[in-house]
Amino acid sequence: MNKTPAQDGSGFSYNRADFEELVDFALEHARKLGATDAGAEASEGCGLSVSVRKGELETVERNRDKSLGITVYVGSQRGNASTSDFSRPAIERTVQAAYDIARFTAQDPVAGLPEPEDVAPLAEQPDLDLFHPWAITSEQAAELALRCERAAFATDGRITNSEGAGVSAQQSHFFSAHTHGFRGGYASSRHSISVAPIAGRGDDMQRDAWYSSMRSADELASPESVGRYAAERALARLQSRKIATRECPILFESPLAAGLLGAYVQATSGGSLYRKSTFLLDSLGKQVFADHIDVVEDPFVKRGKGSAAFDEEGVRTKPRKVVDGGRTEGYFLSSYSARKLGMRTTGNAGGSHNLSLTSRLTQPGDDLPGMLRKLGTGLFVIELMGQGVNYVTGDYSRGASGFWVENGEIAFPVQEITIAGNLKDMFRGIEAVGADVYNYGAKSVGSILVNRMKVAGS
Repeated sequence: MNKTPAQDGSGFSYNRADFEELVDFALEHARKLGATDAGAEASEGCGLSVSVRKGELETVERNRDKSLGITVYVGSQRGNASTSDFSRPAIERTVQAAYDIARFTAQDPVAGLPEPEDVAPLAEQPDLDLFHPWAITSEQAAELALRCERAAFATDGRITNSEGAGVSAQQSHFFSAHTHGFRGGYASSRHSISVAPIAGRGDDMQRDAWYSSMRSADELASPESVGRYAAERALARLQSRKIATRECPILFESPLAAGLLGAYVQATSGGSLYRKSTFLLDSLGKQVFADHIDVVEDPFVKRGKGSAAFDEEGVRTKPRKVVDGGRTEGYFLSSYSARKLGMRTTGNAGGSHNLSLTSRLTQPGDDLPGMLRKLGTGLFVIELMGQGVNYVTGDYSRGASGFWVENGEIAFPVQEITIAGNLKDMFRGIEAVGADVYNYGAKSVGSILVNRMKVAGS
């Protein structure tokens, strides 16, 4: 028999059987009221977050929450309601509320549950090893955070201050079902350690930060390595200066490169496409990236941060090539957005699953020093500020800081500049992708070299 989360030291108050009973009760009540279709989900989360600053404990937070959400369909009218009260009368009132909302909501011909043939059967839902509860006390978490911050201060005497260090241990589980045959759920965990040191004094002060985040605490980087690396990043930025306005190649550090991949997902997601609010409208089968770029989606990575055997609607997920040789091979669609577009769901209700952007030109020697050599003379960007991305036009303009590079070597740190371009040109202008792959949430990518962008400086 599978061990339920409530039995394995996770701190949960409910197990899967409890949630199945609650969800089935909600669905049955929806049927009694006259709902055409319905879906329900019960969930619970709990965790611990501890922060320290300058050697002193700052905060200890424990969180615990639970929810039951119900979606009711009356023909093509839809209503939603939720409650944190798991008593039978409260669930009945919540279902009634969702049903009443549906009855008075406008008709939407494409609203509805996914098609039964798209639903992930229970037998096809693999265990993706996502649940690793961390039985850590607040005292132990505080000690890890203190070790992380101490390591940052010990790196160099020029680390003069800190915005603090933190440790977080979070776990949750859910069960979901709907009247088109879906039943499924799982438990998952996410733990992290982070620090933000400040280097320098007076007019020359720089802040940077680093963190490690994993499903299992056993895979977290050591507090000392996180602290030292964060300190080294802050120190490297001391004596930053502006540069003159120019056009030049830009190398995006790998964590920022994941943001470029995120921009592509946003531009090819169903909501943007059916609203015609994207610069990549009708891009299916067309060249969007440089011809050496591939993007793969794999929902079945063990312990992956974007792993799931089904999406938020219970639709089965599957590995696929989203971009092949620079061409868009697939969008990111839910059942609703797919119907709006006259297409079929891709199992992406709720977002993408473990995306990897790679280049067919990448060599083993294309680590960060190798990518700086490929950059030659140009800007290496390690921080972006602001939200200057227009997804309708693709225009891109953001505050930035990083390093000026000459002849493949870092010359000096740079700040108070703006980089600008258009995402269409940036995607097509990717010259290289580094072997320095970094996993940022559900996206993995190395540093990205773009052939030319505008830099606004002094």
